[in-house]
Amino acid sequence: MKDTVTDSNFPRTSEGRVYHLGLKHGELANRILTVGDPARATSIAQLLGPLPESNRTLRVESERGFLMYTGLYKGVPLSIVAIGMGFANMDFLVREGRECVDGDMYMIRFGSCGCLTDLPVGSIVAPKESVSVTRNYDFDFGMPFNPETWHAAYRISKPAISDPTLHEILVKSLKNTISQDHVQVLGECTNASADSFYSSQGRITSFNDHNDSLIDHLLETVPGVTTLEMETFHLLHLAQSYNRSILTVTSNTLTSSSATDPNLDASLPVPQTRPPAPGITRSPAGSSPVVPTTAANTSDTPSPLPVIHNRPPARGLIFAAAAQMIFASRVTANAFITPEEVVKTQEWGGKACLDALAQAGVH
Repeated sequence: MKDTVTDSNFPRTSEGRVYHLGLKHGELANRILTVGDPARATSIAQLLGPLPESNRTLRVESERGFLMYTGLYKGVPLSIVAIGMGFANMDFLVREGRECVDGDMYMIRFGSCGCLTDLPVGSIVAPKESVSVTRNYDFDFGMPFNPETWHAAYRISKPAISDPTLHEILVKSLKNTISQDHVQVLGECTNASADSFYSSQGRITSFNDHNDSLIDHLLETVPGVTTLEMETFHLLHLAQSYNRSILTVTSNTLTSSSATDPNLDASLPVPQTRPPAPGITRSPAGSSPVVPTTAANTSDTPSPLPVIHNRPPARGLIFAAAAQMIFASRVTANAFITPEEVVKTQEWGGKACLDALAQAGVH
């Protein structure tokens, strides 16, 4: 660590840079393509043009290994950020990135995955939703495998949802950009994001992970599950949670409204290009909190949030989606993508993701 850091709750340097990303306000664009591989970020960043104020593309690499490029794509400011792998690194990006940007954020995860169906390697999947698959740390992994109890070794969450509008733009962009005849683009499917490349993705190693039947279990219990990777769920979950928790101040009471669209807080203004979610009535400024106009309250309806003091002001909504390149066929051909196919796929797929981000929120 080279710089003095202040505030142990949310560490920043004296220059205002966040602790892990190494970015300060104004360096990260509102439209973000996040990848795992730094080489992929560098390759796709060649499509960015220079920023007008500096006549160059901004590049920032943090001490913690995060790499960011910010430039213009079709005249729109856009950032590409390499984060590495896993939930924790995605958490750093979304939380610290949110503090570096004002207004709405549009985020697309573009990474690799394993496929649980017969789609060919090199295809790209844009899931509508994602579940998490996590190792149950309370399970006794030291005991012999038991077909009656192994299910308790892993936890499968309820799904987090991609932003419907951004997802639709992304799928159309991918289909319009696809450059190889033998590959496909799939948008009507579910992703599973795991907390391990090995155990919670059903890979067999010398560890006693009780996961021999995990993939079969996923296919049986998660409708439409198609891909396995390690980041998408956390991105969608954070976007969904953040948007739902943004508070409206009405008569000195902070409340949160439920919404049909799980990524959208119904009490907040929406970008002009995004119509109100179905079943939502928006109250005029100064009126009572917004409530759904259809469907009676159920146990699944979020309760109003309590009054929370000293919460930072809301900066805007987070709209998130994902595109995943199929690198490995896990259940059919046991195939793995070649280096040449990787270059081709990330080239056309990366361009399609940038095209989608450039269109997001623009009318």
